[in-house]
Amino acid sequence: MLYVKNLRKSYQSGNKSYAVLKGVDLSVATQEFVAVMGPSGSGKSTLLNCISCYIPFEEGAISLGGQNLQGLDEDALAKIRNEKLGFVFQDFMLLDGLTVRENVLVPRIIRDKVEPEAEQLADSLLALFGISHIADKYPAEISGGERQRTAVARSLINKPLIILADEPTGNLDSKSSRTVIEAFENARQQLGATIFMVTHDSFAASFCDRVILLKDGTVYNTLRKSEDQKESQGAFQDRLLTAIKEMSKA
Repeated sequence: MLYVKNLRKSYQSGNKSYAVLKGVDLSVATQEFVAVMGPSGSGKSTLLNCISCYIPFEEGAISLGGQNLQGLDEDALAKIRNEKLGFVFQDFMLLDGLTVRENVLVPRIIRDKVEPEAEQLADSLLALFGISHIADKYPAEISGGERQRTAVARSLINKPLIILADEPTGNLDSKSSRTVIEAFENARQQLGATIFMVTHDSFAASFCDRVILLKDGTVYNTLRKSEDQKESQGAFQDRLLTAIKEMSKA
């Protein structure tokens, strides 16, 4: 579904060029939940920004749902961002002047497609993520976990091919983090969602099918949860922490 091949990206500072991504290869299958982890400066955010079409890249290819994203004009990229990608940010990015329900509907409002089907889907998403009771409240009136679950619902209103989540639990306590990760799991199980998440949080990452470790702009290692699903979340987190410690020493 998502394929990244030999992705290279550099930044210019004065007369110097600094390579951030140095030939990254990865893929995400339909209904897979994948995390990317790595130290600051490893290229995680740059990778996500390239996939989301917000910054250009010098070499390589990104394909989403069979469509090559390289070389598209800004109108085509905007259409992909609005219709094929769902976004969840660390800072929620909700509109303070809109209710929870209205925030969920924002991507449809942008497309001028707030039809009965969209209204019904919004209500279904609110119910799925346990936030129907706050549908008429405003972001300032709800908790951080509730704001992020609202953001997850919003990311699904256009039925995207993939959700791109940037540190979605970064501003949350452990209890709220779990509710957000459970929201992703519910989206995958009930709606067939595909999730690609950048995170520093090994607890959040331990719920994923697969974790890609990024170091100095390259894929250092990939850990996959045992395919028989008998490996507990805690055991997978322990493996992750061990791998991260080994990576820091390499």
